[in-house]
Amino acid sequence: MRSSHSIERLETAFDDDRLVADAGLLLPATLARHLGLKQLVERYLDLGDRPGRANVGDKLLTLVMSALAGGDCIDDADALRAGGTERILGFTVKAASTLGTFLRSFRWGHVRQLDRVSRELLARAFSAGAGPGAGPLTIDLDSTICETYGLAKEGALHHGYTGVRGYHPLLAVAAGTGDVLMARLRGGNANSGRSAGHFLRETIGRVRSAGATGELTMRADSGFYAHAVVAVCRAMRVRFSITIRQQVPVRRLIEAIPEEAWTPIPYWLEGGADVAETRYTPFASEKNATPVRLIVRRVKPTPGSQLALLTLYDFHAFITDREGETLDLEADHRRHAEIENAIRDLKYGMALNHLPSGRFAANGAWLAVQVIAHNLARWTARLGLGEGIVTTKTLRRRLFSIVGRLTRSARRVTLHFPARWPWAVGWAAALTRLRAIPLLA
Repeated sequence: MRSSHSIERLETAFDDDRLVADAGLLLPATLARHLGLKQLVERYLDLGDRPGRANVGDKLLTLVMSALAGGDCIDDADALRAGGTERILGFTVKAASTLGTFLRSFRWGHVRQLDRVSRELLARAFSAGAGPGAGPLTIDLDSTICETYGLAKEGALHHGYTGVRGYHPLLAVAAGTGDVLMARLRGGNANSGRSAGHFLRETIGRVRSAGATGELTMRADSGFYAHAVVAVCRAMRVRFSITIRQQVPVRRLIEAIPEEAWTPIPYWLEGGADVAETRYTPFASEKNATPVRLIVRRVKPTPGSQLALLTLYDFHAFITDREGETLDLEADHRRHAEIENAIRDLKYGMALNHLPSGRFAANGAWLAVQVIAHNLARWTARLGLGEGIVTTKTLRRRLFSIVGRLTRSARRVTLHFPARWPWAVGWAAALTRLRAIPLLA
């Protein structure tokens, strides 16, 4: 009976200034300090005479650390002001009301200044060992709908194809690591390919200046099948692999492929999928149109489905100027779908599941904050743990959300963690590695 009453008799008090709720944030805070994030913000972000112009480095870092701690709205940043949290973060944590004023002070030019911060931060992370160096790099290009509710948000319009009301940002993600190389907010009614050529050009320039000197490849779905996208790839010597829209001439070309040209590939349905290749000249009416490889995968419809009553095969085709075996290139193109994992992590691991402000530029800044937080989490895992892709939720559960307690003895401050924490060895090793990164501030 005594044990059943122990919870009821337990007394509580919120009175300890030495406790730290998310003490594991010391890891990304250490990485941010060594990469000089605060100094980059203070150097490139100038809000002029706007109300939120003061202490921009502290304000942006507060939003970034709040996102890493699991906060998905501005008010959640106040959790960082509790106990002794500020002492392990290395900057002055700002109040939620101050952060709201800060975000509302943004105009689109200021969002572009944050793009410069992200660009420089990426270069510093790559130089610290997070980049591909002279190895190949594949850039996955995609967009996503960030759904919103209500009618008071600037630019949050119904998307023409999905009918969902919200924003429609563009994203460029590094394949194999999930790093967000670049992101840009757009209105909800923007089609997938709008401004994609300019966006891709800037992304390529960004990764080149960051130190990626190896071969670059761009993968995209049919929403980015546009002459402007292909032209940028050719002008900047980037290989491309883009799903093609199956208009009537393309469909006829596919149907003309002889049966003996199809090669079976592994599929859950016996004999259910094959691959073949032919030649095709995309955008033939444009100047300097060039024939490229058209690789096609055909798939038998699922038995019993409505599609099975209407057709023998469902075709998936893409154009590419890459060299290599047909089967290998087709398998690699399908891996473009992995970008959805990064998008999911931004929405449900970070705080891109909604955009909090009624002002378009403020939401553009919010997107930039979530991208910085997302990348810090990925780099913490890669540079600190020596691991590949680890989702933010996993990092938060194992590394960031540990409760700590600060003590002082003989002029030394010690951060104590719970005994027998399952991931203590990895956490300590990560801190040692991150502290070994040269200070780039």
